[in-house]
Amino acid sequence: MTFNWHSDPLTRNTNVCERYKNTQNVRRFMAEHCGASFKFDRDFMAWIRNGEAKTMGDVVDEWVRRQRAAN
Repeated sequence: MTFNWHSDPLTRNTNVCERYKNTQNVRRFMAEHCGASFKFDRDFMAWIRNGEAKTMGDVVDEWVRRQRAAN
């Protein structure tokens, strides 16, 4: 069964697969875990889709790491 990035529930354990999409569902999940200042940028989107195995928890942690590094 294919994961539906538009409507399936997301958790920190959700695997990011080759069919990953930056949907409103993903944006809501990220804002919930990263705060209202969350936004996608091209470098971050490329990192998500770079083919390396990761979970949505890894995605949240990477966004937080990048924000801390930028400040």
